[in-house]
Amino acid sequence: MARRPTPPGTPEQTGLGHVADLVRSAIPPLHPAGLPFVAAPLAVAALGYRRKWLRRTGLLAAAATATFFRHPHRVPPNRAGVVVAPADGEVALVDTAVPPAELGLGDQPVPRVSIFLSVLDVHVQRVPVSGIVTEVIYKKGQFLSADLPEASDANERNTMVIETEDGRKFAVVQIAGLLARRIICEAKVGDKLTIGDTYGLIRFGSRVDTYFPAGTKLLVTPGQRTIGAETVLAELDS
Repeated sequence: MARRPTPPGTPEQTGLGHVADLVRSAIPPLHPAGLPFVAAPLAVAALGYRRKWLRRTGLLAAAATATFFRHPHRVPPNRAGVVVAPADGEVALVDTAVPPAELGLGDQPVPRVSIFLSVLDVHVQRVPVSGIVTEVIYKKGQFLSADLPEASDANERNTMVIETEDGRKFAVVQIAGLLARRIICEAKVGDKLTIGDTYGLIRFGSRVDTYFPAGTKLLVTPGQRTIGAETVLAELDS
């Protein structure tokens, strides 16, 4: 799960702990799923330390991979009734669409926001709204470019449904892209998730769709950049 901010005045914010916090804020930590991918080029650099070109290639590859798997700390809004972006990226679609058929959420179109993640974006996914996980369904599919509208239905995907305390249901869909070949979802049915928590990751270019309850007013527009766990996609009526 995502790290929580350390309250002011705690021991962690004094002395060496404070210095460590400053380093962590400047250099985002690595998501555990990226450790094998960073370790491999580092091993190449170590084994080829006598060959300058091989050492440099290994170190550059390790740095590039670590950048892809970065897991920065985020602080979600503290006001009630907001739905935040589940991912960093660019808003590709703001429309209405029928949720994935495998969820059984009906055949009527509901508000949807699609966020496209390039290989340069942070690729961890965040929980858009607090609630209980009621469904987690994986479905095989194609690997079309994730910025195409048809990718929502055609591509490999993993869908999570979250039900809030007041009974509203949200679906968050991790969609593999042209280069993506692995979807990771750590959430399980019955888990109680908190807004802003990290729950998954997609490797190397992808898309994340969020489906909202009917009547939800969306606050973002196509082309807008989002910051996972911080950008507000919608505000819900009380």
